[in-house]
Amino acid sequence: MQATLKKAPELHIQTWLNTNETLSLEKLKGKVIAIFAFQMLCPGCVEHSIPQAKKVYRLFNSNDLIVIGLHTVFENHEAMKEVSLRVFLHEYRIDFPVGIDMPSSDGSPNPMTMTAYQMGGTPTLILIDRNGYLRKKKFGHEHDLLLGAELASLISEQHLNNA
Repeated sequence: MQATLKKAPELHIQTWLNTNETLSLEKLKGKVIAIFAFQMLCPGCVEHSIPQAKKVYRLFNSNDLIVIGLHTVFENHEAMKEVSLRVFLHEYRIDFPVGIDMPSSDGSPNPMTMTAYQMGGTPTLILIDRNGYLRKKKFGHEHDLLLGAELASLISEQHLNNA
């Protein structure tokens, strides 16, 4: 089954917030990764995706699952700078690591990680298994029960040391 899976593209992060280390998919290999891509001015993100990410972060063991927020701005760039994001994270009590997506090098409004994952917008949920394979990319909100079942399934899978 793994032969048909695609390796997850590396994250292109300008700045990390809520962590003292630079995170990468390579460093996190062996853990399931849930990435919640959002914009702080996106109603669906604020109402659904961010509260869900906070629940997942609180409920799952960090030895098995890493939650990452990806602030991927493709509109209203001037309003969503790092200084505003820092206030947003504080006000919404977001404690998990958040990466600011690297701006495009070709002048496109879409940042680099958003482009690498071919995201259609925000919110977007990305699930990566213990071996670094992309297991899910979904634009829009995922139901809590379905996400919980998918995460439990991915956590129960074994890590292949030489994958």
